[in-house]
Amino acid sequence: MQKRGKKEKDEVVKPKVEKTVNLTLDDLPDPSELKMKESTLQIMIIFLVLGMLYIVAFCLRLFSVLRYESIIHEFDPHFNFRATKTLVYDGVEAFYNWFDTLVWYPLGRWVGHTVYPGLMLTSGAIYHTLHFFHFPIDIRNVCVFLAPLFAGNTALVTYILTKDCWDSGAGLIAAAFVAIVPGYISRSVAGSYDNEAIAIFAIINTFMGFVKSVKTGSMKWAAYSAVAYCYMVHAWGGYIYIINLLPVYVYGMVLIGRYSHRLYVAYSTFYVLGTLFSLLVPFVGFAAVFSNTHMAAPIVFALLQFHNIMGFLRMHLGDKLALFFKKMVSFLASGAIAIFAACLALGVVDITKTGRFFYMLNPAANTIPIIASISEHQATPWSSFFFDLSFLVLLMPVGMYFCFREWTDGAIFLLTYGITATYFGCVMTRLILVLAPVACMLAAIAVSRTLSLFMRDAQRGSKQDRNAVSNAASKTVAWCVTMLFGFLFLFYVVHCTWITSEAYSSPSIILQANGANGQRVIFDDYREGYFWLQTNTAEDAKIMSWWDYGYQMASMSNRTTLVDNNTWNNTHIATVGRCLASSEEDCYRIMKKLDVDYVLVVFGGFIGYSSDDINKFLWPIRIGGSVYPMIKEKDYLNDHGEYRVDAGASKRMMNSMMYKMCYHRFGEVQTSYQHPTGFDRVRNAVIGRKDFKLSKIQEAFTTEHWMVRIYRVKKEPNRG
Repeated sequence: MQKRGKKEKDEVVKPKVEKTVNLTLDDLPDPSELKMKESTLQIMIIFLVLGMLYIVAFCLRLFSVLRYESIIHEFDPHFNFRATKTLVYDGVEAFYNWFDTLVWYPLGRWVGHTVYPGLMLTSGAIYHTLHFFHFPIDIRNVCVFLAPLFAGNTALVTYILTKDCWDSGAGLIAAAFVAIVPGYISRSVAGSYDNEAIAIFAIINTFMGFVKSVKTGSMKWAAYSAVAYCYMVHAWGGYIYIINLLPVYVYGMVLIGRYSHRLYVAYSTFYVLGTLFSLLVPFVGFAAVFSNTHMAAPIVFALLQFHNIMGFLRMHLGDKLALFFKKMVSFLASGAIAIFAACLALGVVDITKTGRFFYMLNPAANTIPIIASISEHQATPWSSFFFDLSFLVLLMPVGMYFCFREWTDGAIFLLTYGITATYFGCVMTRLILVLAPVACMLAAIAVSRTLSLFMRDAQRGSKQDRNAVSNAASKTVAWCVTMLFGFLFLFYVVHCTWITSEAYSSPSIILQANGANGQRVIFDDYREGYFWLQTNTAEDAKIMSWWDYGYQMASMSNRTTLVDNNTWNNTHIATVGRCLASSEEDCYRIMKKLDVDYVLVVFGGFIGYSSDDINKFLWPIRIGGSVYPMIKEKDYLNDHGEYRVDAGASKRMMNSMMYKMCYHRFGEVQTSYQHPTGFDRVRNAVIGRKDFKLSKIQEAFTTEHWMVRIYRVKKEPNRG
């Protein structure tokens, strides 16, 4: 029995020995092949995730189309749409030579040389490309869906830029953040056909090419960055930010001792080609060389050449001769700075001509009413940061901390971009749009680095550690942090979706409210009023209104306007402001000089629409008073310095043309059963003057909800 058991045991063991002996190195997998398969799988996953993010970025911006219809939003997009139709139907040459006689009567406007044409050229190229392949799409739909399309492109280039500055994981997270961040969605929903729709993509694309050039020293990537910058110059006036940020970054790199030949090649190539390309834009022209807003770029370019030449001289001629040249150049530079300072002190040189740019540098010194009147130019309230960026505001400083620790060329660039964008985002509400992408990148770096640190602890085996209790505690903390980030991501998605749906997907030209029973109520008074102008007035009729509605009227009514959103002529706008703030007799004399046939005002007291002309009226007064001294703001306030429309309003206020046109016949209307007739729902007050008649103008049309009121200017009586 023992022998038999021993024999069976030998038989069991024998196959194992043969199996072990037969293993050879050829049977083992090739490490390079495994690495290649892993790399291929990783690339496929990245492409899949980016494709999904592209679709999400596009679809999230379609709420406005699904809820309303495929229309152009806001005010400026209507001019862009009108200009795009001219370019598509009449050609590029006709567009650049287009002198628009429907606007700024009697001055007119040379559109081709006073507009950034990138948006129109992009839409025109897409339109003609689709028609070349027999896709009969209307130009309006191209314009409506252009912003969501470029939002997906922005997510892709954000991934590439973050990957070059940090790593691929942070790049994917940054792309996910920027695809749905409300600060960017505010200017990229379907129908928001404005310059910013393509400009953010152009900014990130320019930075991406420049960072790649700094990393590799490749002149090709620098040239690519210059081409992207050229597209940005065509697209938006915010290109000024690029041409000042990159010199600051390069100068800072030299100061901290990180100068390299790669940096020299990248910036020199970018500046030369970018400046040459920007000269091609008629609206910019030689301002790219001589304007004070562009001076940082050539100064840093000259300093970079000087630094490089000093290195060359030190290498070939020795330190003493190089020091002599350095002192000589420093003396000349000091003299040039002294001459410039003297010219500035004597008033020979004026650096405040470009009001908006220097207003951002020193907002406290802003004294231009036309700039201050625009709500987007006001300082950003703290609530807007959370509203537009969500919890990214809290993660941005963490990302900056990790960039300070890493201290690479890419990390320094993100720091420079983040700090400057944060400052400008605080100064002007509109510029949260520029802050949003870098906030996503820095927050993504914070999330990526934090999760990588804690996930390493969560995956660590307890048997291999000497202190199992400590390891278990670290794993618990790691999983708690991971779950916290998961909750924040879920909250971020819900927040962004809700903000997009409720706040940024409602076109200003169509208003929506909820009725008493929860049903949706649509106020389409704007289009109703513009349609009346188009069908009931002469083709050469001149319409006067405040400049907010000029673009919409010219586009939707096809009628001549006096002022519009271009705001290039402050005196002309001040004249309209003076007219609205004057008495009926004085206003009539001004309107006859301007050949005005109709006057349009927007009034919200009937339905509670707060963005009406009465609430804006102080700005026409201030702008008019900046040119015409007889218009004084204090005359329109009561003795207590209050701006009111009830019985406590000032006499000049109740006698102004704006007051009369908004409240004409309103004293006969009862807007609420709890209040008497003439109750203004916006100001929560009964108007102070009800029984007045109009002698120089007559009511021509009032929309269903009294939002748009149009008056006809009476003809002068015959003499004799």
